[in-house]
This record gives sequence, structure tokens and C-alpha cells, in this order.
Amino acid sequence: MGGKKVCPDVKKAVELCKSIKKESQSGKKLPKYCDEFSKTMVRMKITLYGPELKGDSNPEAVAELIESIIAGDFFEEVLAVFLLLDFESRKDFGIIFNHCCRREIKNSIPIITYVQKSDKVTELLLKGYESPEVALITGSMLRVIFEDLEVVRKLINSALFYSFFKYVADANFDIASDAFSSFRDVLTRHKDLIAQYLEKNYDAFFDKYQGLLTEGNYVTRRQSLKLLSELLLDRSNFNVMTRYISDENNLKLMMTLLRDKSKNIQFEAFHVFKVFVANPKKADAILKILVLNKTRVLQFLDGFHNEKEDEQFADEKQFLMRQIEGLPNEV
Repeated sequence: MGGKKVCPDVKKAVELCKSIKKESQSGKKLPKYCDEFSKTMVRMKITLYGPELKGDSNPEAVAELIESIIAGDFFEEVLAVFLLLDFESRKDFGIIFNHCCRREIKNSIPIITYVQKSDKVTELLLKGYESPEVALITGSMLRVIFEDLEVVRKLINSALFYSFFKYVADANFDIASDAFSSFRDVLTRHKDLIAQYLEKNYDAFFDKYQGLLTEGNYVTRRQSLKLLSELLLDRSNFNVMTRYISDENNLKLMMTLLRDKSKNIQFEAFHVFKVFVANPKKADAILKILVLNKTRVLQFLDGFHNEKEDEQFADEKQFLMRQIEGLPNEV
């Protein structure tokens, strides 16, 4: 610790986590340790937020706590036994974790720098999506650390990133929805980084992503279509968009989804389909499909979601119909 004071509550919490882990392996009951751990979390919150939990904390005590967290691998120790803790302890730990990751202490290493270098914190948080009891709490912690560019950079360059494709398609609605919120954060928060990643890993990423559009449940498919539209229309992803809308298989998929039994899926597919049609430099394969289906597509769009009272959508639909009408009759 280089002569720095050790926060007794952090030290106590780490010791309790080790005891909880040991006792759980032996099959013994854990209430004694878990109750003590809960009290420790409350004391740590008071250190961070002050006696009334209103933010009037002691800067020296907070700095001591932060230094102790880093030195004692506190986050890893707690997350390793997270499922064994009671709900209030998990919730309080989440509050402490999120607060520490966002707080900068003068003359102290930022906690987020520690998280960047850790090989375990992000992994343990992601694994939280495998357990309904903790998924929403660990998900909130993930989204806090994803605010940091270097944490996201490390994640997308590891095999861990692809675990998202499993979690966002989970049968449990709450898990799938929360995982998708975290997935979306990764893909939209640091635009230049993700644009570079998608260009470099285009095939691997979109092979997986197409599975979300075709095999996922209704919620996953709808969210995935909406996110795809957002990614394609973002200026940072111009090269990725150009490649995506030059692939005839992608166009065929969108034309299929336009006829999905769900009107919401149809609507989200429309916003991806329009990118193919609006492209002034259509690939030959794309142009051929649109020309061959010109009459049918126009008839389809003419009756597409006419019940919607959405002026922007109506304008976009009319624009697409004019674009298609202007295509040659044969290629």
C-alpha cells in the first residue's frame, strides 16, 4: 500500500467474501457472514456519501477507501460471491461500485483505471447475465464502466464481447432487455472506436448479428433491427454501411422482414430497407433485385402502414416510392 492507510471496511469486506466462498463450498449456512457483509456495505456507503447519505463525505476517508479498493482487489472478491449475497448487499455494492467508477479523487489512481487493467471485473459482471437474481444490478455496473473508452476497447478485442449475442437472446425477458441495453451502449457510445472495430471485424460481427434478426425472439429481433438502423445511419459507420447495403442477401432479408407478421418488426425493417433504396450508388446486385421487384414493391409500399399518423414516416415512404418509380424497368 506504499504507507497509505487501509480502510478497515474494505479489508473486512474482502475477508468476509473469502469466508463466504469457503463456507459455501463446504455446504454450511452463510447468514452470519452475509449479515456482517451487509453492515459493511452500509458503512462504506456512509463513507462515500456522508452520514445522511447526501454527498457531504470526508475527502480523506473517501481517498482511503478508494486506495484500499484498488489494493485489495475488492471488486473481484465481491463479484466472485455475488450470487451468495442478499439483495440489499448486492444493491449497496452496485451503488458503491458505480459511485467509485465515476468519481475522481485528487492525487489518487481513478478506480476506472483499475477496472481497465483488471482481467476479471468485466468478465464477472458479464457473467451476471447468467443469473436472473443479479443480472439487472451487474448490468447497471457494466453500463457505468462502458462510459470509459479503454474499457470498451479492451472488451471488443476479447472473446468476451461475443457473449453478448447469447445474453441478448436470453429467454428471460428482463435479462435479454438489460443485456441489449449494455450491448447498445458498447456499440454507440464510442463511435470512432466502434467504426474501426466493425470495419476490421465486419464478417465475424455481422454473421452473429444476422442471427439476432432471424432467430431471436420478437423483442430481440425488434431491438436488433432498430440498432442496426442506428448503426448504418451514423456517419462514423459510413464504410460499414456501404458494405452492408451492397450485399444482396441483406436486402433480401429486409424485404422478408417487411412482411413479418409483427407490424413493429415491419416498421423497424422499413428503416433499414430505406437505406438500400436511398443509396445513389447502388451495387449491381441490389439494383437488379429492386428492378425485378419494382411493381410488387410499389404496390406493397402503397398500402404499408397507412394507419400510422406519423408525418415523417409518410414523407419517407413517399420518397422511397419516388426513388423506386424512377428505377429502370429492366437491367
